[in-house]
Amino acid sequence: MTTTGSQIGQLAPEIDLLDGNGERWTLSGARGRVVALFFYPGDETPVCTKQLCSVRDNWARYQQTGAEVIGINTDSIEKHRSFAANHNLPLRLLSDPEGRTVRDYEMKNLIGVRRGVVVVGKDGVIRFRKVVLPIFKPSDDEILDAINEAAK
Repeated sequence: MTTTGSQIGQLAPEIDLLDGNGERWTLSGARGRVVALFFYPGDETPVCTKQLCSVRDNWARYQQTGAEVIGINTDSIEKHRSFAANHNLPLRLLSDPEGRTVRDYEMKNLIGVRRGVVVVGKDGVIRFRKVVLPIFKPSDDEILDAINEAAK
């Protein structure tokens, strides 16, 4: 039996949050699809903006994988809506104001949210996890490879 946790090989913790449009999104509702979860410190910060704009610029490649691509941090729904509009971001941004999901995925640090990516397979099991220093961003190629591997 697979245990629930935030590490590779474990069943991913459930996510039940509102996005920038105020719509509810659940991880269990995405079962049967690969899901890429982008945890990032904050909207409209230099590295985060660069990271999510890179996802936007590579959006066709992400869409080709069939994966659902999600951004998560503790910013408000309104801040997510504004951030997405300012940068024409195509991915869904989830608001975790209480930090529950951030904690469940061990993406909390002393000053807020760590920068990391978790890829969840169609079966709900974590297949890839990478955390980087806040001043760096994970490469799209590495994430796309992890998504494609999880889809096999």
